[in-house]
Amino acid sequence: MPTRPIIGIIGNNQSLSEGFNAHVSAHLTSEAVAQAAGCMPIVIPSDPRLVSTRELLDLCDGFLLTGGRPNVHPEEYGEDATPAHGTFDRQRDAVTLPLIRACVERGQPFFGICRGFQEVNVAMGGTLWPEIRELPGRMNHRMPPDGTTEEKFALRHAVRFTEGGPFHRLLGNVEVMTNTLHGQGIKTAGARVVVDGHAPDGTPEAIFINGAPGFTLSVQWHPEWQAAVDPVSRPLFSAFGDAARAWSDARHGVRKSA
Repeated sequence: MPTRPIIGIIGNNQSLSEGFNAHVSAHLTSEAVAQAAGCMPIVIPSDPRLVSTRELLDLCDGFLLTGGRPNVHPEEYGEDATPAHGTFDRQRDAVTLPLIRACVERGQPFFGICRGFQEVNVAMGGTLWPEIRELPGRMNHRMPPDGTTEEKFALRHAVRFTEGGPFHRLLGNVEVMTNTLHGQGIKTAGARVVVDGHAPDGTPEAIFINGAPGFTLSVQWHPEWQAAVDPVSRPLFSAFGDAARAWSDARHGVRKSA
């Protein structure tokens, strides 16, 4: 068996120069999986013609649902597409949404980030706002258009968790500071989706699946940024890695020494 649990990182479809298409994932995401979670990252092509839910479940010990510029298509939650919904990736929708539901049922770990956070909500029957900043009283959660990478991922607002909830217990604080680089957000929470953390303007920022037997924490911000050293990011990835190790041990019949 592998020495480290295998984490499937859901890639994004992207056109490169000269018309070449690619399945891509950011270096910092793989680094977070390897360095902060202690697992082996592999990038999963987001194309249902190439991979199946069953194969992915058998191959991987957990899944990281990454961010991405295209949004979940609103038809997935019963709404019509408008210009405000932006661009879409129907192939990724077709891979991730059934995968999330299967993981919830099996107890197989997943960690949702940004678009991945939104995918979890949609997979469980929830809906999304197409543009948070257009709602009365909401701040602009989008990535700053200018500046260095450090400036774009800088801490910009607080997230307050439910006292005694899983995020509070894991992070040891009821409130933390996070970055923010998203345009959409949760409108209605899906079945069993518990919103466990909010931004000051009321935007949902942290969720988990009620009654799920496995790790289902998901966040709207980007904890993969400096995950190995950030005091908020590292515990999230560490807990995700622990859950993947437990799943790997169980499926390989590894017994813990007394």
